[in-house]
This record gives sequence, structure tokens and C-alpha cells, in this order.
Amino acid sequence: MPEPSDHDLAVRMAELARVLAAPRNAEEILTKVTSAAVDLIAGVDTAGILLIKKGGQFESIAGTDELPHELDELQHTLNEGPCIEAASSSDYDVVRTDDFRRETRWPAYTAAVQKLGVLSGLSFRLYTHERTAGALNLFGFQPTEWDVERQTIGTVLAAHAAAALMATNQSDNLRSAVASRDRIGQAKGIIMERFDVDDVRAFEMLRQLSQESNTSLIEIAQRVIDTRSGH
Repeated sequence: MPEPSDHDLAVRMAELARVLAAPRNAEEILTKVTSAAVDLIAGVDTAGILLIKKGGQFESIAGTDELPHELDELQHTLNEGPCIEAASSSDYDVVRTDDFRRETRWPAYTAAVQKLGVLSGLSFRLYTHERTAGALNLFGFQPTEWDVERQTIGTVLAAHAAAALMATNQSDNLRSAVASRDRIGQAKGIIMERFDVDDVRAFEMLRQLSQESNTSLIEIAQRVIDTRSGH
């Protein structure tokens, strides 16, 4: 694929910026990021994003086809590979392989990807969330010299992906906080009615139960709610 012109590159980057600014879901943004990587970076034939959540759970998302998911599964099974290294290691922001036929860092993975027709790869660490590591992963079917220009474009795309994931996480945290507040409010109402106390005393009772049982306030609130519903 020929290199994109400066004009093409500017247009696509501007388009991604508009997409990121608009109220869209993260999946749509990440899909556009991986598609843009294939369109804008010479040598990239397929792309995807790997998230590794706390506890080692793998989530393969936004692949331009099924191959990135297959490569993520392969790394999960073998417990080695560039995507894992980029996502999990604080030592490298970019992990590159110009030719897997000469790669020695991940012997089992390297042998396997060649059988799938993948000969080069470029992975960018995503600064996502303290409980989630991530990488934008680009692969080529030919050996590719991942020069500074290619890496620069990839770094910009990775920044878009990371921003989308961060925004989603903040939104999830906000929804969780609202839900927690609602549960505490509901539990307070039950205690106020049951024990004929005001809301300050009801909250103090919840807090005391939480401390005495070494249980989170949210869990105590849910237990109070469950007593009302007969659980």
C-alpha cells in the first residue's frame, strides 16, 4: 500500500479528532482507530486492540478482522508476545518486529504467527487505567521496516485509542458512583421508616454497621435493601 500524502494524513487525523469529541461509544472510536491504522500506515494489513484487566483477563477488541483476535488468543495461551509486552511492561511504549523470521524474544509465538502468514508487527502501549493495561497492535503480512514516520502515526492513533478508553472508564465510574449513591439513599429511607430516625442518624447507623462488620458501605446498604424485598 502506498504511503498516505500529508493531506490524506491530516484529513484522517482531523476526522478522528472530531469522532473523539462527539458523544459516541468507545467501541466505535476504537474501530475507527484500527481502520485508520490499516489505511494510513504502509505495511499494516490488520490491526486490533488488546486489553489485559487486573487478574489477567484478556479482552480482544476493535479488530479489523478476526486475525488480531486469533493472535491475542495465541499470546494468552503461550503467555508471551509483543502485545502482552507492550500492554504490561512499563519499560516499552512501542514494541516492534520488522521480521518475525529473525525475532528471538518470543520463540513459541514467533513460530506460530509465521504459520498464520504474519511477518511483522508493531505494538503501542495504551495508557488506560490502573486496573487495565492495553495495546494497539498492528501486523503486516510482509517484513516491514517500522520507521520513525510509521511509529509516529501509530503513536497518534494510540493516543486516540487511550483517550477513548479513559473516557469510557470515567463514564463507567460515574455511573457506578450514581448507582452507589442511590443504593445508600434507598437504604437510609428504609432505616428512617423502620426506626423512626432522621437521615443523619440513618446514615450514621449504616456507617457504624460497615465499620463493625468490616464490610463496605455499599454492601451494607444492599443488605438493608434486601431485607425490604424479602431476599
